[in-house]
Amino acid sequence: MVVARKIITSLNLAPFTIVLSLFFVGCSATSTELPSDQFRWTDTATVQAQLNSGELSSTQLVQYYLDQIAGNNHQGHDIRAIIEVNPEALEQARQLDEERQRGNVRSPLHGLPVVLKANIATHDELATTAGATVMKDFITSKDAALVTQLRDAGAIILGKANLSEWANFRGQDSISGWSGLGGQTRNPYVLTHNPCGSSSGSGAAVAADFSLLAIGTETDGSIMCPASVNGVVGVKATRGAVSGYGIIPIASAQDIAGPMTRQVFGAAVLLDAMTTIEAKSRYGTSLAEATKQNFKGESVVVVRAYDDRFSGIEVMTDNLVTALQSNGIEVIEVDEWSLPDQLYADEFEVLLYEFKRDLNAWLVEFDAPAQSMQAVIDFNEANADSELALFGQEYFEIAVNIDLTDAAESYNNALFNGRRLAEEHLDQYLKKQGASAILIPAYGPAWPTEPTEDDEGFSFGTSTAAAVSGYPSITLPLGQQGPLPLGLSVIGLPWSEANLFSLAALLETQLGGFKPPQFLPALEAEITAE
Repeated sequence: MVVARKIITSLNLAPFTIVLSLFFVGCSATSTELPSDQFRWTDTATVQAQLNSGELSSTQLVQYYLDQIAGNNHQGHDIRAIIEVNPEALEQARQLDEERQRGNVRSPLHGLPVVLKANIATHDELATTAGATVMKDFITSKDAALVTQLRDAGAIILGKANLSEWANFRGQDSISGWSGLGGQTRNPYVLTHNPCGSSSGSGAAVAADFSLLAIGTETDGSIMCPASVNGVVGVKATRGAVSGYGIIPIASAQDIAGPMTRQVFGAAVLLDAMTTIEAKSRYGTSLAEATKQNFKGESVVVVRAYDDRFSGIEVMTDNLVTALQSNGIEVIEVDEWSLPDQLYADEFEVLLYEFKRDLNAWLVEFDAPAQSMQAVIDFNEANADSELALFGQEYFEIAVNIDLTDAAESYNNALFNGRRLAEEHLDQYLKKQGASAILIPAYGPAWPTEPTEDDEGFSFGTSTAAAVSGYPSITLPLGQQGPLPLGLSVIGLPWSEANLFSLAALLETQLGGFKPPQFLPALEAEITAE
């Protein structure tokens, strides 16, 4: 979930209080010399080429990122995007380098480092905690399904990323990017500003050049928002495209893991390695290859409902329309984007019900330190001075009191109705108007983590319809509000990811994409809504 201080941004439109890439020249593949600063923020395609040519080794690549983390995670810029690094990462990189030298390259992901959100189970020396103190040092006995896939593909698990504790579904006044174990993640663009969440560390780590690739998880906006405000690419694939097994859950109806990277191609490479057999069959092509193909669509919908909120939004949308039309794509402009109130109510009911059902089951199956939601609640109450000092645990308290048997009928109705409403909202454009994609500003710019009386904080988000319907969405950086990034979301029908990736790659090429952060200590003047 996405949560800002005192605002549940994943459900921010509800009127009621449902407040929810290194390349360096002149070094042999066995050198341990580190690259100069000019090779920072590299991209996946460059790294692949240099690894294949022998100009770069995975060992060098991993060492670079370990040094970046050591210098700026808790020191330097103090980003706090990483909870812990994998002590086996360098050894894994050496082994994968040896495989490559023997001619065994497992996949396009071979030897590339990936940071995982700390709610994704790994059977290694990294803890799986969801950022919660009650889960501190918890080592699981098995990998999440997607982690097995990544290891088989030759990825190197570099470390675990900080997150909004319990994926931002602990308390109503939750602070995005804060966890008891990881502290407060900071936005690399302006350090006083929020990285959004709940995949805060995953987004900030990629933007701050702590990793080439990262994985986040989304229930509603938890990839889309931190991707947008940290100026990176985030992907929420079609429901069922990525296995959720082993991920500490909120709700299986909406939870899904996805890539967070600096470029569209990198996201496609990472998602290719994570998808289920069904998804690969449905796509019918490599998503990485799709980024090199022409967009197959005559028209798209561009939502202009947020043009008046921030000047950067209007500029981004104007540039978007011009780029689309110059490529012969018809643009259908829409001035309104309003979801029915009942959709938010239905979503909240589903999330609470499944939170109790799914989290309790995960804690037992994985033999966690806390064996139930009630055990988590009790731990936090017993350590309230530290655990509950900043905000409460209202969502735990509501969910733990749900009788799953008595509430089953209401839950099933809410699940069916919420999906129907979300699908109807998107289908009016994707099916009735025959558009191949909906393009919409993802979220407003980052807000101060410590808001002032004159600051409105979180402004808007548009992830809910795709989250509830299970439709795919890609968010990529295409605009700026001062020094702060703005993201655009590209939404399509289920299993249309290949076409969405081709469109996203086109827009990235035309309009610029990722811009490295300046690590500004603060804004000279606060950015406010128009």
